[in-house]
Parts: sequence; structure tokens; C-alpha cells
Amino acid sequence: MEPEGTGRAAAGGRTRAPRAPGWVRAARALGSVAGGAALLAGGAGVLAGCSSAASGAQRAGAGATCGSTRTAADVPVIIKVTKGTVDCGMAMRVENEYAAKVRAGQVPGNGGGAPVAVNGWICQGYSTPKVLSTGNASQCHTASAAIVAVLPAPAPQATSTAD
Repeated sequence: MEPEGTGRAAAGGRTRAPRAPGWVRAARALGSVAGGAALLAGGAGVLAGCSSAASGAQRAGAGATCGSTRTAADVPVIIKVTKGTVDCGMAMRVENEYAAKVRAGQVPGNGGGAPVAVNGWICQGYSTPKVLSTGNASQCHTASAAIVAVLPAPAPQATSTAD
């Protein structure tokens, strides 16, 4: 039992929510700057839902796309194969589980950037400067295969010309 005048009741019954990892906050800020553009919808990091273009049993080789999902920071990403041949259903599950681990704070490192094991794969997020220069938010690999979560290309913006 806490001494009187301390704890949650003394603080008005509220506690602070844990602070998001640094790269998540940076990605959210970047998403705000992008103003709703398709490139960034809020941050970079965990995959919450999946609208895969490939069926669960489809295998894909290097250069192929397995589907799309969202990072831990709710940023849309496209899952692409960069090495070997992968089962797209497994690739999407690995990306979604990686995102869930980042969201849950289970990934060590500055902003959750350390490598982490996910279903026999090793996944790691990229730093914000790398994300901005390459469009790659994270990558997961095994000894024989690799996938990346890539930010979609921004939609062309309509421009007006003053006469």
C-alpha cells in the first residue's frame, strides 16, 4: 500500500502512456508534414493489417511484390522480395509480427532498431535518414531469402499555375 498523498490518486488518477520509440515519433512527424500524401500516413515501423495482392501459397522471387500492409506507426508499405524465393503468405505474416513486436516495445535499440527474430527470420528497421533516402522502412531475412517493407511512391500532386 502506498503512503497517503502519493501514487495515482495524488496525480489525479492518471498515468502517462509510454512514449513511442524515437523513429516512430519522427516518422509520425514526417507523415504530418506530408499532409496526407500516399507516401506517409503517419510513421514507419509496424504492420497492423494486410491487403496482400498475393495468396498465402504463392511463391515469389527477387523483384516481386507480395502485398501491402502497414508499419507499427501505421505507415503504408509494400512488401517486396529482394533475395531468393519466398512464400508470400509467410512474408506478410513475418512483416506483421515484426510490426506487432515493435508496437509492443519488444524490439531493443534506439527506437526499436535492433535486429529481432521473427518466425526464423531476422528483422530490423532502418534509420529515418535511410528510410528517407531509399524508401525502405525495414527488412527481414533468412540465410536464403530477404524481403523489404518499402514506402509506396507518392501520388503526383496537382499543381496550379497562375496566369
